[in-house]
Amino acid sequence: MAEAGLIQKLIDTLTDISAISDYRCTVKKLFSNLARRLKLLTPLFEEIRDVKQPIPDDSHQALLSLMEDLESAKELLRVGSEGSKIYLVLERDEVMKKYEALTARLEQDLNSISIDEFDISDEVKEQVALVLAQFRRAKGRTDPPDVELYEDLSSLYHNHVDAVEDPAVLKRLVEKLHLTEITDLTHESIALHEMVTASGGDPDESIEKMSTVLKQIKDFVQTSSPFAGSPPGETSALPSCTGQGMLVQNPKNGAIPDDFRCPISLELMKDPVIVSTGQTYERSCIEKWLEAGHRTCPKTQQNLTSTALIPNYVLRSLIAQWCETNGMEPPKRATRSASACTPAERSMIQNLLRKLNSASPDDQRTAAGEIRLLAKRNADNRVAVAEAGAIPLLTNLLTAPDSRTQEHVVTALLNLSICEDNKGSIVSSGAVPGIVQVLKKGSMEARENAAATLFSLSVIDENKVTIGSLGAIPPLVLLLSEGTQRGKKDAATALFNLCIYQGNKGRAIRAGVVPTLMELLTEPQSGMKDEALAILAILSSHPEGKMAIGKSEAVSVLVEFMGSGSPRNKENAAAVMVHLCSGDEKYLVEAQELGVMAVLVDLLHHGTDRGKRKAGQLMERMTRLGEQQNVLARIQEPELIPTEGQTGLRSNN
Repeated sequence: MAEAGLIQKLIDTLTDISAISDYRCTVKKLFSNLARRLKLLTPLFEEIRDVKQPIPDDSHQALLSLMEDLESAKELLRVGSEGSKIYLVLERDEVMKKYEALTARLEQDLNSISIDEFDISDEVKEQVALVLAQFRRAKGRTDPPDVELYEDLSSLYHNHVDAVEDPAVLKRLVEKLHLTEITDLTHESIALHEMVTASGGDPDESIEKMSTVLKQIKDFVQTSSPFAGSPPGETSALPSCTGQGMLVQNPKNGAIPDDFRCPISLELMKDPVIVSTGQTYERSCIEKWLEAGHRTCPKTQQNLTSTALIPNYVLRSLIAQWCETNGMEPPKRATRSASACTPAERSMIQNLLRKLNSASPDDQRTAAGEIRLLAKRNADNRVAVAEAGAIPLLTNLLTAPDSRTQEHVVTALLNLSICEDNKGSIVSSGAVPGIVQVLKKGSMEARENAAATLFSLSVIDENKVTIGSLGAIPPLVLLLSEGTQRGKKDAATALFNLCIYQGNKGRAIRAGVVPTLMELLTEPQSGMKDEALAILAILSSHPEGKMAIGKSEAVSVLVEFMGSGSPRNKENAAAVMVHLCSGDEKYLVEAQELGVMAVLVDLLHHGTDRGKRKAGQLMERMTRLGEQQNVLARIQEPELIPTEGQTGLRSNN
């Protein structure tokens, strides 16, 4: 790894570590101390980066090893912050072994860096010595385990029947693990589910046992307090909910928790799914919302970075258990397959496919238009049309000479791509080059829908790589510049999604996206400020992006948004500033002259969580800049030479 890249990677990893917080109670003190010590190393690497001197071979090797250790520390700290509470108790010995081995390696690698060979300040040297001393003092020191908590959990884990039947044991576990609310149970379920995912879907026996323990705790919580997590005083009756074979009875206690209701229909969810903002909706309700052309989250009004709908298995399980506890039949999900179509509908689809495959341009245009409408109508049609073999035929017609046929085809593919299973089929059929061609040369409506299709397909990570490598980004940047308002929105969402993949950032920057984004930010009536700032925030982490943003004289614009933008715009503007000011004092000085400190203080107190973190990082850099300026001023202050005759002093004759 190149020296500059290595040092920046060390700084970025320490920044990531600083952002991790709220450690589980079982490891809170140890992990908080580790994170605090590591954070103290940031000034060391910032000074090494800024002086840009060659790194001796021994120190370079130690830094490489330290980089690996910091990555391991980041993962361990994330487990301590977001991991399963049950796992952290039952596997405490294993977690402590990892912690002790890691801290020993960190101390060894840090000690192997020849600090005196670098031109760094005495204050930073003292700080590094302090961290090393803290690592040495911490050797062998761990917080005493909660023996009762471990024994209670262990008794459930090993299926001790008497413990299972003892409500006092379950009550202690619920209180000590802070699993009293539905949201707490959901987070714990997600943490265990992620462990299953990390195992490649083949969890070992211990994870399965932990899931069984959690189920017992859930059952106890919901039996003893069925409405944990509901608003105080909630007494509304269960709303009637019919359709798709589901009969909802009134629960025994007359109310359902708000977390179980769809924010759109306010009814008990049958098939809860998660959108890109993290909100959960009933699948059929959010699908109707998306089919109507909306690209925002109904509850938060945030732009959706993806139209993918992720099944919320954890919440579905909690709803089923709650229904069982309250004497209700668990809700049944609707099945989705081609069998939902009638024989007549399937016959019609086959007829349309024959027309798509005919030599008649009129037949092709008509069939593509009808398939476009069919795929727009509902999810069952999208499944049936794809299973009938329409996607390869539509792909072949993307390069049809008739512009109207092109428009129908690309829009039909857009509608089909709403179905998650169809995304892979569309890409594997070779459709992306044709979609890119339409994006370049089609009618404005076709270009807009081509951009929206690329966004939809890029929800799948491997498709981001394919789409970027096949030339989609330059025409998206062009559409962002010259398209209609809708076209610009479609291009922006596609670019945002594609640039999540690091390799696409350079492509977008080289295609000239940064000047276009700055224009959208400064045009009073552009209506694209949210999208422009979100894309800039992603690109600013790329070296070329940082350089391009710096050349565009963005500091005054960013400071303005940090002071008066929406909460999301404030945090994105601050994120761009953090990267822009990283290692470049001139941007810090410019921001200082524009009064950024007052803006940062406000953001630190009233911003979003991410906004507060970014404001804190900027304030640290501004503070260091102020200290450096004071030192420089003292050095440059002219020395007063005493005059002859002053008491106790002699003149220089």
